[in-house]
Parts: sequence; C-alpha cells; structure tokens
Amino acid sequence: MEPIKGTIIFSTVGRPYYAFDIFSLPIPSNLSNLASHSDQCLTDGISINFNAQFIPDQNNQNQIVFISDRSGSSQIYMTQSQNPTPIQLPSAPGSLFHDRPIIKNKTLYFISAHEQPNKQFQSWSALYSTEIDTNKIIRLTPFSSVDYSPAVSLSGKYIAVSSYGSRNWGGEFHELQSDIVVFPVTNPENRTVVSSHGGWPTWSGDSTIYFHRQSDDGWWSIYRIDLPDDFEYEKSDVKIESFRVTPSGVHSFTPAAFHDGKRIAVATRRRGDNFRHIEIFDESTSEFYPVTKLLNPDFHHFNPFVSSEGDFLGYHRFRGDDSPGEKIVPNLYPVTSPINGVRILRLNGFFPSFSPDGKLVAFNPNFDKDSGMKIVKSDGSKRWNLFSGRVAFYNSWSPTENNVIYTSLGPIFGSVKANVQIARVSFNLEDLTDDLEHIPVNIKILTKEGTENNAFPACSPDGKSIVFRSSRSGYKNLYIFDSVYGETDNENKNSIRQLTEGQCIDTMPSWSPDGKLIAFSSNRHNPEDERAFSIYLIHPDGTGLRRVYLAGREDADRERVNHVCFSGDGEWLLFAGNLGGVTAEPVSSPNQFQPYGDLYVARVDGSELKRLTCDPYENGTPAWHVGDEVDLGNVDLERHVGDKLRNGLFEEPLWIRCDL
Repeated sequence: MEPIKGTIIFSTVGRPYYAFDIFSLPIPSNLSNLASHSDQCLTDGISINFNAQFIPDQNNQNQIVFISDRSGSSQIYMTQSQNPTPIQLPSAPGSLFHDRPIIKNKTLYFISAHEQPNKQFQSWSALYSTEIDTNKIIRLTPFSSVDYSPAVSLSGKYIAVSSYGSRNWGGEFHELQSDIVVFPVTNPENRTVVSSHGGWPTWSGDSTIYFHRQSDDGWWSIYRIDLPDDFEYEKSDVKIESFRVTPSGVHSFTPAAFHDGKRIAVATRRRGDNFRHIEIFDESTSEFYPVTKLLNPDFHHFNPFVSSEGDFLGYHRFRGDDSPGEKIVPNLYPVTSPINGVRILRLNGFFPSFSPDGKLVAFNPNFDKDSGMKIVKSDGSKRWNLFSGRVAFYNSWSPTENNVIYTSLGPIFGSVKANVQIARVSFNLEDLTDDLEHIPVNIKILTKEGTENNAFPACSPDGKSIVFRSSRSGYKNLYIFDSVYGETDNENKNSIRQLTEGQCIDTMPSWSPDGKLIAFSSNRHNPEDERAFSIYLIHPDGTGLRRVYLAGREDADRERVNHVCFSGDGEWLLFAGNLGGVTAEPVSSPNQFQPYGDLYVARVDGSELKRLTCDPYENGTPAWHVGDEVDLGNVDLERHVGDKLRNGLFEEPLWIRCDL
C-alpha cells in the first residue's frame, strides 16, 4: 500500500496578518495614573505570540510563558532573562495545538490536543501538566471529557477550567455551553461543577472565581463565585450562587483577576468603538479604568493577564510598525504536518491550484471586488499579478496546459440569481520573468449570459472537460462542458450536460486523477440545511452517485465538509471539516467566520480518517500536488518575500453586537 505523500497548500482566514506579540505595563496604585505609562514588548516579533501568563517568583517581573506559532504549530515558550530568544518548554510530543500555559510551583499546566477522543464532534482539547524539568506528561482532564481555559489559584492548590464535560459538541461557535469546574491539583478526579454556564475562569486568591458568559440581556459580562469556607471538592455538582459583576451596555470577557478581591482586568467592546480594549474594573466602586485605549486606540487587544503581586498587566496585540520583528507576510509558510511524507504550507491567499509541473500556484488574494488572480512560485520566491479589478474565486489549473487556469468571476457568496461566470484564463509562460509584476492575459467567458450563478470549475485530467456548479435550473447542481469552448459553441447544441439534479446544493467538485470519479460537497441528504454538507462521489457519466460517510451514519448529518480534492494516486480525499469540534473559546480570538475549519484526509470510502491541522482558525480551500515532476518536499521556502504587514485591523466576531 502506497504511503500518503505530496504537498498540500491551504488558506487560513486572517491568520497570516495577525503578527501578535505580548506586551505588558506596570499598574500604579492609583489607577487614574495609567495614562502616564507605556507598554513594553516582551516577545521577539517572530511569527505570532499570544495567550501568555507571568511566571511567579522570578527576579524578572516580565518573564512570561506563552504560545507561539513559530515552529509551524502552536507550542509553549518561555522568555529568558537578558536573552531575546525564548526557549521551548516540554509539552505533549506530536501535538499540533497547545494553549493557555501556566507555570505554578515549578509545574507547567497547559491545554493540548494530541489525544483523539473516541467519537467525532468532540473537541480534542484537554488539560495536562508536567514538571518544568521533566518530560513526563500527566493528563488532568478525564478521558472522554473536554477542558478549556485553565486557571490556577494563588497557592497553586486548586484548578478551575471551562469544561464541556463528556458531551458531544453541540455545534455552537459563538459562546460554548461550557461549565466552570474546579478540582484540587492533588486529586484532579474530584471535579466539582460550580457553575453550569460560564467560561474563561480566573482566581482571586483560593476561594473566589470570576468568569465570563453572555447574560440574558445579550451583553457578555463577568460573573463571580465565592466558594464557602467549608467547601469540599467532591465528584458531584453543587449549587453555588454566582452574581453578575460588570454592567450591561458594555461587553466584558476573558477576565484576569487581581488577588486583592477588588479588581479584574477584562477585554471590552463598547458602543461606538471598533476595537477590543483592555480595561480594569474596580468592583468596589463599579468603575472601569481604560488601559489600552490610552496607549493604542486603533488596535485590538486580547486576553489580559495579571502578575501575582498585581503590579503588572499583560495582553497580546498586533505588534505595529514601531516594534521589532517580522514585517513581511510570506507568500507561503510551512505548517507542521502529522504525516511523514506530506508537506503542508499555508498560503497568503485563497483557492490555490498547482500547475501541472508543480512549479507554480494560482490563487485569489482575497474576496474583495478587486481580488483577481495571482501566480506564485511553489517556493514562495516570486509572485505575479494576472489580473485584478474583478472578483475571482476558486481556480483550477489545466492538467495538460501550463498556461491555462479556470476560475469563477462574480460574487463568491451570491444567490442563485447572481451573475457568476466560468472563465478560461490563458497567458504566455515566457512573460513570467523576474522583472515583470503584471502578466498580460486573455480571459474567455465559457458560460452564457443569463445562466445565473456558475462557479467552482474543475478541469478533467485529460484537459478536455470542465465540471462546475450552476444554478440555471433554479437549484445549484453540477454540469459538464468542453474546456475550450464551454457552452459558447453554437454549432454544438449538446455542448453542456447536467451531471446532478435535485433541490439541493451540489458544489466544489474535483476530478480524480484517473478521471473516473468526481467528488463534490452537497446537502442533498438534508436540502433544508444550507450548512450540512457531506462528500459525494459520482462518475462523469452521471452513474454511481454515493455518499462518503466520515463520522458514521449516526452522526453523518452533522458534517459540514467542503473543499474536497484527491491525492495524486486517487486513494485519498482531502477536505475541510468540523469533525473535531471547537479547539478554544471562540470569543478569545479574532473573528472566525464558520464553525468548521480543520483539514482532514480519508480514504475514498471514508475510512482511515486523519486530522492534518488543529488550531482555532478557519482553515480551508486546500490543494494537493498530484504530479511527480518536482519534489516539493525538498523545495526551500523563501519566507522573506511577500506582503507588508497590515495595521492590525482584525474583524471582531460578527456575532458580538454592540447595538443591543
């Protein structure tokens, strides 16, 4: 049996431009004097750095433990005194995802997602610990349960987590319906649910817990629980009254408590302000004190953390032009692959498609009105602009012509009545020189005007046919026509053929390398749900339609699977899906547009499902190099060629409304 191999290129919404670093500033005893201080960058400007905590009992008050993506996946790092280069700490071997690290009493606590649960639609996230000087990893979350966002009490005796328990993920991607669970470090099996609705816990001392949740009036708010003096940690639920701390009219989330029992640092969103900022809320006076708005009013600031003595406040934000570090977003960025023989690259763009020889990749830079199409070398060293000024999306390079690419022209999320056309884009390969930026092209429209929404073209292996999605029947089904003439050949009245039919959405088709199968995404099993997509296979002559079951027949209708394509040998399917649930609390991150977004591979029959990516972002639009003429696994990436970093204008989650 041939091993899985090749190179996969994919897209991540927003991630290439995050450029987060960790910052801190001293907290004066008089909070009214916050404006007199400026923040200090604690990380080195390499990749993105986020979700930090101060390390107690250190001579350097600003020494932190944090998460960084610099190695191709989120790993745990610690800053070093007098050394700008952080060191990587021991963590779960082979894990693609770590989050929320804490060091307390020489023990490192962290979230990891390296152990697969025994069922689909359950997050892999769980809490682990290790002594700083050893590599022994201990799982603190019970098997079959899910924990997020750990917090350790002041003494280090107790832990609180946001827990999903052993339930299957319910499908939510705004506020997770998690509980606040506490347990002693010495006996993590004695877990007590102290609130049935809450997330992101933080301790003040050893008996007070703050957390966030969305209140009945729609505003995200901070709540408080005071554990009684005679509280006993038992393996049962207890009823402890929680009460709201922050008022309505302002979103408050991701709290970090001071140990004085009076103040909490929170991230806020206010009416009339387009940015998330860090503020300190004084519970004794019910007053907010702005912090980051005084320093950087036009940046988002995320996930505050406070030193054990309460004299320093930290957060992560866009590093900005004034901070040292990387200022270029590379065209291609390596991502850690869990499969030997498979190389994975993140593209600064969308809908990549390889040229037949694997030396070039076509893509769309964005979904804006001027998106157009670009080409980049497969080592990321050079990029050309084919055209702009038109919305283009979803590209398919002709397998038999190095100078022909098929694409969709028109609004990507258009209705069945939207005017979207299939185009054949051709150019002269000799124009791809180092001294040219804009390449002359010929754009030929292959679909007829008035045929509604035609999109997602895929070229057959012999280069003769195009399969695409069209709404010309009133529903979005698949059609096939000639790759050169399309349906514009007036002499051939049978120039277009309908492949699928039904009152459903069939979309994003892909041809197998031998030309015998077409894979596509569809909701034909539940046409009323425009999100519940699964993979289907069909022969090009319209026979053999069948569904590929990935999650088993019992849970199959929960699948949201898209962007499917074949491996070079035709034995595997690559796709984006929601099978792994949610990795981290969504409100703690910049906007994630959809409730799915990890990459998977499975055999054509749906067996041997393997997860390729594991992070809190939305990953999708993958392409798999199917040729043998170039070994992309040995290509050296040029990581210093690309776009200049933007100014940190990340979109907040669209579901956080400030007009309540």
